[in-house]
Amino acid sequence: MLRFILRRLLLTIPVLFGIVFVVFAVARLLPGDPCVAALQERATPQACAIFNVRYGLDQPIPNQFWIYLTDLARGDLGDSISQGRPVSEILVERLPLTLELTMVALTLATLFGILFGVISAARRNSAIDVATMVGANIGVSTPVFVLGLVLIWFFAVVLKDTPFVLPPGGRLTAGITVVPLADSWGLTEAQGLPRAIVDFFSNMYVFNSLITGQWEALGDAIRHLILPAVALATIPLSIIARMTRSSLLDVLGQDYIRTARAKGLGETLVVLRHGLRNAILPVVTVIGLSLGGLLAGAVLTESIFGLSGIGKMITEAVSSRDYAVVQGLTLVTALIYVTVNLVVDISYGFLDPRIRLQ
Repeated sequence: MLRFILRRLLLTIPVLFGIVFVVFAVARLLPGDPCVAALQERATPQACAIFNVRYGLDQPIPNQFWIYLTDLARGDLGDSISQGRPVSEILVERLPLTLELTMVALTLATLFGILFGVISAARRNSAIDVATMVGANIGVSTPVFVLGLVLIWFFAVVLKDTPFVLPPGGRLTAGITVVPLADSWGLTEAQGLPRAIVDFFSNMYVFNSLITGQWEALGDAIRHLILPAVALATIPLSIIARMTRSSLLDVLGQDYIRTARAKGLGETLVVLRHGLRNAILPVVTVIGLSLGGLLAGAVLTESIFGLSGIGKMITEAVSSRDYAVVQGLTLVTALIYVTVNLVVDISYGFLDPRIRLQ
């Protein structure tokens, strides 16, 4: 099993290098001049010459790429052109929100997607099966921006002044704050990487308020996450439900399933123990691939619900031709995606021993 894991880890090295190269190249292919986008009416030839020297844009492209690689090797993602501060600081501020939203959405999509898929397969061609698949088709074909606006209208406008009203956007209600972990744990003097890690988890409001016992902030942060998480989770939930149903139906037609039923095992035991366990591999693959869709969908979701995550930041960086921010945020997003798919790939060996033998 160790060799299996090491082999998968080694295969990610060329993938990561390819990601770095593609991110760098795509950033340089963006139309427009970063100097003009940053300085606007102050973008004189003299000012742009100084600007290009300052950010290394006067160097040949191969030299820029080499500088970029050496900076990455030192853990330096560069400085934002538009904001004039390190990209790592922007990541510490923006990435926790997107990760929190993505994890909640992926959890909802996985739990309810598998549940609906199992129910639909176990009750094949019944009214429940038809209703579930119709709902899945509607969910997978509804754009995030449409569903998000509908959810805001219904839960924030129609249900206003009822116990079921939900906030239409933002992270916290005005007047409610989350005390940073550095203050709660007495780490205000910490500097460098340890302080960045503490600040990173401090900006995950649900995690922060949960471990520090800030119950009012916890409840408020969860209420603010419900609508964006549901809007973001709908499409992957529908895909997971359909894949679970399809994979489980294939397994339930196998001979060993008929043998298990002939031995007198209950239908629930047959479906869950013998059916779902052998049908789970394609579902796990879809769950891993869904992360990419969730991270991409976060761009629209964050804009609709007024959330300041990396999705919204990437949009702003592309508009302002901020190479460093585009490269840094895209690279980190790609690394998260590769890591999750690596975990999914390794999990195959635990879910199916035949893969380990191969």
